[in-house]
Amino acid sequence: MLDSPPLLLLLLLFASPSGAQPPNPEQHKEVLISSSGQPFPWNHMRLPKTVSPLHYDLGIHPNLTTLDFTGVVRIQLQVHEDTGVIVLHAKQMQITEALLLAPEGERPLRVLEYPPFHQLALLSDTLLTRGRTYEVPAGLCRHLVRQLPWVLQKQLPHQQRGRQVRARLPLLQTSLRSFLGAEHGRWNVSFPFFRVLASTQFEATFARAAFPCFDEPAFKAKFTIRIIREPRHIAVSNMPTVKTVALPGGLLEDHFDTTVKMSTYLVAYIVSDFLSVSKTTQRGVKISVYAVPEKIDQTAFALDTAVRLLDFYEDYFDIPLSSSQTGSVEIWEEYLAAIPDFQSGAMENWGLTTYRETALLYDPDKSSPSDKLAITKVIAHELAHQWFGNLVTMEWWNDLWLNEGFAKFMEFISVNVTNPELHVDDFFLGKCFEAMEVDSLPSSHPVSTHVENPMQIQEIFDDVSYDKGACILNMLRDFVTPEAFEIGIIRYLRRFSYQNTVSRHLWESLTDLCSPDLLDKGDRKHTEFCSARNRPSGASKWYSGDELDVQAIMDTWTLQEGFPLVTVEVRGREVRLSQERYLKTDEPSLTDGFLWQIPLTYVTSASSTIRRFLLKTKTDVLYLPQEVDWVKFNVDMSGYYMVHYEGDGWNAIINLLQHNHTVLTSNDRASLVHDVFQLVSVGKVRLDTALELSLYLSRETETMAVTQGFQELVPLYKLMEKRDMAALENRMKSYIVDLFRGLIDRQEWTDSGSVSERVLRSYLLLFGSCQELPSLCGKSHPTLQRVEGLWWPHEMSVKSRMKVAMAFSPLQDKLTRMMEHSLRGEVMKLQDLPDVLVTISRNPHGYKLAWDFLRANWHTLIKKFDLGTSLVAYMVNGVTNQYSTTEMLDEVKLFFGSLTGGDGLGDEVHPADLRDHRGQHPLDGRAPPSSAGLAGQTQQPHGARGFIVAAVHEVTPPRRVLSQPSWEFNPKQTRS
Repeated sequence: MLDSPPLLLLLLLFASPSGAQPPNPEQHKEVLISSSGQPFPWNHMRLPKTVSPLHYDLGIHPNLTTLDFTGVVRIQLQVHEDTGVIVLHAKQMQITEALLLAPEGERPLRVLEYPPFHQLALLSDTLLTRGRTYEVPAGLCRHLVRQLPWVLQKQLPHQQRGRQVRARLPLLQTSLRSFLGAEHGRWNVSFPFFRVLASTQFEATFARAAFPCFDEPAFKAKFTIRIIREPRHIAVSNMPTVKTVALPGGLLEDHFDTTVKMSTYLVAYIVSDFLSVSKTTQRGVKISVYAVPEKIDQTAFALDTAVRLLDFYEDYFDIPLSSSQTGSVEIWEEYLAAIPDFQSGAMENWGLTTYRETALLYDPDKSSPSDKLAITKVIAHELAHQWFGNLVTMEWWNDLWLNEGFAKFMEFISVNVTNPELHVDDFFLGKCFEAMEVDSLPSSHPVSTHVENPMQIQEIFDDVSYDKGACILNMLRDFVTPEAFEIGIIRYLRRFSYQNTVSRHLWESLTDLCSPDLLDKGDRKHTEFCSARNRPSGASKWYSGDELDVQAIMDTWTLQEGFPLVTVEVRGREVRLSQERYLKTDEPSLTDGFLWQIPLTYVTSASSTIRRFLLKTKTDVLYLPQEVDWVKFNVDMSGYYMVHYEGDGWNAIINLLQHNHTVLTSNDRASLVHDVFQLVSVGKVRLDTALELSLYLSRETETMAVTQGFQELVPLYKLMEKRDMAALENRMKSYIVDLFRGLIDRQEWTDSGSVSERVLRSYLLLFGSCQELPSLCGKSHPTLQRVEGLWWPHEMSVKSRMKVAMAFSPLQDKLTRMMEHSLRGEVMKLQDLPDVLVTISRNPHGYKLAWDFLRANWHTLIKKFDLGTSLVAYMVNGVTNQYSTTEMLDEVKLFFGSLTGGDGLGDEVHPADLRDHRGQHPLDGRAPPSSAGLAGQTQQPHGARGFIVAAVHEVTPPRRVLSQPSWEFNPKQTRS
């Protein structure tokens, strides 16, 4: 760090007689050194706000024959403060010359680069004054596949008033990440050669590697894009083509309409040989789906789905996309493109959403109803972003959840209406359980969390931002009523269209909905809602003198990590409540200081009416109208919290489940199974209590409750299998088999029923077949491969199922070759490597191979997938999650501890156990089982339960044993 005299020298150095100054000089406490060795005039990761872009004119030529990329960009600037410096983003660019062109003559423009921040500083010896117009021209080129230099031309005009200044910037660029070259097609009859396409993926911070720009969400601008191509290709971008111009040499240049005002990460363009199919929505928006020619016949389902979903969203949000409507989003067309090799899974670029082929294409002859569910949810997610994320964008990435949590939440809201036959509600609860699994660890982070640099930004594309964000929104919607929630959302979108927001703006939009000053009388939904006389009890809270403070409630859920455990103790009519953070750790200090405002819901044995109570304090008491036999909190698991029933509470619940479990909903039953086993892991509940509750599963038939039973029980025997504890393993298997034998025996080898029923059949038949039950072997059908989800979980394509089957081979040489092929990206696609690696790690014959492969190829992996992304986190956690001994733990700690500099783990990449769990596993050191659980039990499953409880103290697993059964393929993509 330098002292103030050099800083003064820096300011004088860049000062001019007219008083040019670097932006915000009073904030400078440290002087950074540019790549040329001179002081850099800005020392923050975030850009200054002295100037902002109004419009980008971007011309590009991705030559798919020579694989060269050239182009020109012009940025129109608005100057907000007098300055002599323009600071913007440019990644891996070398400026060789810069000139300032002004009416009084040509002047040199000094250029400095600070690569650690991906920043470029343009310094003028004349003052750039507020309200005047400035322009800088330049040119670019680059190789699409290999890292070769490119020249970038760039211009920075401001046209509103004042004089004009121009500068030339020849640039060199070697980045590959933003404008990627992807191969599609394989050696086959129709296309016996490799073909190349060019497609962009700019989120979160990769636009700066394609062209100089203000690469932060708050710097919104309009974009006019031109793309040069060969006649055999097509070009697609965010907006429709307005004209195509013939150029010398047989080339064509497509001119696209100017975009709406948007952030740089939403810019997109594709050059390819794709074909397309189109339809029009009820409000006149043309939707087109693009795919490689040989798969264009697999686009019909996605096209129909997109039409239905856009119609739904336009009605729900009451903000149409069609430009013919007043107050619209001004999009004439919407494009969906299937990219053959696409690491990100899917991306919501405004007007041009991109997807993996497996997330968009549906083959009627090979795909299953579960494929329909997966495709529909992904399309619903990305189209929801056209409003949440694109029209209204978070101000900074710390509020990424405003984009991703809402899009994940709207998947379920929309698909439940547009495709009721898919029963999407059956799968929402699982997302909340997944989020809780991550959120219960010390490594979790708040939904709204501080991030600064690109790696930190990439790290928060995780279950907390997506799934927890969706779950707390669902909780809020349930508490304020769906009607009030919808009105508040519409109000939020209209108020902040084309702007950037923070979480506070959303909470304000959901507060005081019917205030005369804020009532939108032109909004039919709003006026009808506020004029209704018979309002639901929940909605009445919004009109009483004591208004709910939505921000006070929701800040406790977004500004602190983790979630609460609510302890309930019933004494007569009195219900004593307390809250604490649920955390899988033996460090009490990590649970101190947490307090939530919890929207509690409950039903009792005396009334099925849902009651509500807002728990604001550490402890509180509520009173029931009468004494009851049992009380169940968190109805339908609508709240993002767990419940512990003290005293006789669990016994009352167990008695209810054993005698009349259907009194509670299937979601309630699944949440009870989840909570009781999770409470065993932190010593709140005895293991025999959890196993006793699980006995009711022998009468369970609903998908969510049965699958949750598998999720909790199967990891126990898988752990014993790894420890070579054959006797205990077999008893555990027998216990599970006997629980579900009746349900398994009733299954048929047929391909029928809803998606939910097929998923249930998948779990049951697979588990029964693995245990070689005679009742199943006698029923097996010769066309097993066509049974929906039989050997594969839902949401998986046929090719993915084949990869899973290969990943469970006992032949280790084949497993090794499979990982190597995926890494090379030739026989298998690179995008599939994370799933291949994690699936092999779940194979008892492959988990050590997967760990060895991860270590041996670590440097290659973090270059191909970018250190800090959720894909890297998925691979690390997925592989290390299979370890269950302290020796293996020490090996993992040693490897990651040896990594230094940019090769180490980011904050969100946590091997399943980088802590010492000796004597800390979920089932160790707890109270001994009751005598009833051990004495005189000779028949299964009760006898097995007693044996398991007694013997499980021999096992010392890590806390996170396994989040799902080993056969379940659960890809965690960067986006979903």
